[in-house]
Amino acid sequence: MKKDHCGVIGIYGHKDASQLAYLGLYALQHRGEESAGIISYDGKKVYQHKGMGLVGDVFDETSLKKLKGHSAVGHVRYSTTGSSTVKNVQPLLVNHKKGFIAVAHNGNLTNSVALRDELEDAGSILQTTMDSELIVHLLVKDHKNNYDEKITPIAARLKGAYSFVLMINDAIYAIRDPYGFRPLCIGTLNGAHIVASETCALDMVQATYVRDVEPGETVIIDKDGLRSLKCATAQKSHAFCIFENIYFARPDSNIFTKNVYLTRKRLGRALAKEHPALADIIMPIPDSGMYAALGYAEESHIPLEMAFVRNHYIGRTFIQPSQLIRDFKVKIKLNPIKDVLTGKRVVVIEDSIVRGTTSRGRVRALRQAGAKEIHMRISCPPLISPCFYGIDFPTKKELIASSHAIEDIRQFIGVDTLKYLSLEGMLNSMLLPGEEFCTACFTGIYPTEVCKPPSKKALEKTRCQGI
Repeated sequence: MKKDHCGVIGIYGHKDASQLAYLGLYALQHRGEESAGIISYDGKKVYQHKGMGLVGDVFDETSLKKLKGHSAVGHVRYSTTGSSTVKNVQPLLVNHKKGFIAVAHNGNLTNSVALRDELEDAGSILQTTMDSELIVHLLVKDHKNNYDEKITPIAARLKGAYSFVLMINDAIYAIRDPYGFRPLCIGTLNGAHIVASETCALDMVQATYVRDVEPGETVIIDKDGLRSLKCATAQKSHAFCIFENIYFARPDSNIFTKNVYLTRKRLGRALAKEHPALADIIMPIPDSGMYAALGYAEESHIPLEMAFVRNHYIGRTFIQPSQLIRDFKVKIKLNPIKDVLTGKRVVVIEDSIVRGTTSRGRVRALRQAGAKEIHMRISCPPLISPCFYGIDFPTKKELIASSHAIEDIRQFIGVDTLKYLSLEGMLNSMLLPGEEFCTACFTGIYPTEVCKPPSKKALEKTRCQGI
């Protein structure tokens, strides 16, 4: 599956706020490779720079110097609802008679269609296809003068997954949905406050982790320090996205207060207990299966080998102009080591299977490299249901396990055996109680009411194309 997901960061009270945001976005690059942006404020003027591409491509020394100020918000993006166009690059900036609002968002609103219809019926003109724009319109249309009074009732109207970081005039607002689907943490650095999607962003700038923004909480940071507002709809039980631990988050991050590296090793150990294999070596699919493979190898006492070497210089824009180049797509990214694989019984550890086509190509490459047997082990249960909370598999037809038995998938991929970690084994591997997590993609049981969202193309056809 695509290793892309949105990442957000906000800084308040540091003279080099945009520089810190830039470094933080570098640490969060794994959450979105499509676009990047930073908006800063110096108390008088707002500055912004954003564009399509990786953080290192969008920003340079000149553009960063122009982002002056003591506060900043930043964003790296992979689109799930909005399409991949320049006008949808975040953070979104809106100027109005009471100042400005800059917003960066990670998540997906499940009631966005209803909110869009309501706003347009009331005369709002929506310029983008992003959920982020909805909260801006709701804030501007609310006639209360105090934003503290606006935020809580507006947040209560939003359904689904959201971790917002907003800069509203001279204050930063960090808002997390009542179920806590997406992570958001708080840190400090020399008197400044930082909020970010993952703790690895705090580590990058040598900030000290303080705590997570709690589900249903709004944290406000301004010249008077940090204060908190609690949403009346905060849930007793949460719905933390379990895929953050399985796949999305960086292994050096603490997500939902617990370390990702340790969690993935526990998944691998549970997988080895449930589904052992007679094999000569264990090998991961880099990089997503790495840490589960460590756990599997330790539990099974079978040597771990890095039999796939990853080319780290392949970006999202790799050109595939001909069938000849497309045929070599697997080897462009991952190249098997023949001397390690020849004549060996191999256990391949992968974090998940979505469509199955990528796994099929990798297995073919391993066969060609001389692997005698290939046993695939997956560190989560089969993905059978679409996600409406920000992961980009929105329909069942994109999930091979929704319509095929495991034996059919095994034959399609071309492995000797295929085994998935059980739901119970996955939940028991978490460092928090299992009931704290959303497992809808594995069970089809959703923690909130959902409606099928419109596709990116449908949104584009019905929305204004320019800004």
